[in-house]
Amino acid sequence: MRIGIDLGGTKIEGIALTASGAVLGRERVPTPSSYDGTIRAIQELIEHLERPLALRGSVGVGIPGAVSPETGRVKNANSAWLIGQPLGDDLEVALARPVRLANDANCFALSEATDGAAAGAGVVFGVIMGTGVGGGIVVHGIPLVGANLIAGEWGHNPLPWPTASELPGPPCYCGKAGCIESWISGPGVAADHERVTGHALATPAVMAAARAGDPSASATHARFIHRTARSLATVINVLDPEVVVLGGGMSNVDGLAAAVTAELPHWVFSDQVHTRVVQNTHGDSSGVRGAAWLWPVGQWA
Repeated sequence: MRIGIDLGGTKIEGIALTASGAVLGRERVPTPSSYDGTIRAIQELIEHLERPLALRGSVGVGIPGAVSPETGRVKNANSAWLIGQPLGDDLEVALARPVRLANDANCFALSEATDGAAAGAGVVFGVIMGTGVGGGIVVHGIPLVGANLIAGEWGHNPLPWPTASELPGPPCYCGKAGCIESWISGPGVAADHERVTGHALATPAVMAAARAGDPSASATHARFIHRTARSLATVINVLDPEVVVLGGGMSNVDGLAAAVTAELPHWVFSDQVHTRVVQNTHGDSSGVRGAAWLWPVGQWA
């Protein structure tokens, strides 16, 4: 049995899976706003999953950050109480077993590559498009982390092939301007609509107006598609994945995968584009399932 934990800023979700990926149990609890409380909550959540099954599972944990290979401590986490803490070591002590940690975007990509929309593909790029823009890469079933632990962070590259009206680009929280995240995230699309039209609307309202045929909202939608395709084309030019899986709130925009697929040939450096762009299979469950899959078959007992 595998157990996956998705450690989010507001909730912790746990899932127990069989070797084939069938769900044996799942549970959610609020995330405590303290480090010691988080350790206890994960420990209790795993106990609640294991007790009724009378089974003991491997444990993988998806976190909103990364673990520094130099220190073994958490960095770049938006849950500030995790930063600088030896989370993996402390969980191994609390749970009395090995624990594997990975970035939550890598868990999303691993889930979809294992038994989701990209099952069977050799190289998979998992896209996260929501409040921010990030991603994860899986190569032959193994998450690619990278030397700096930033593999897949396509959102903090500049928007490719910018037009004159797109320069220098909106400011990004990272300190630069014109990052992909500042254009095609949920807040980025809303900001783009307001800059062009002078009307402030949340992104879901913009997309609803576009579906209803509003010309200005339709233009915002078209710019979003165009920028997403350009941005993904640079990923394809470098990584050349077999499948790009779309995830996060913006991935739910109607027809996004098909619209981006139609745009890609204009930007990808190839006479044919064989990369499939697809919607995710597991939705909000991809992260927690991917955490469970951090332990392949036969590597823990």
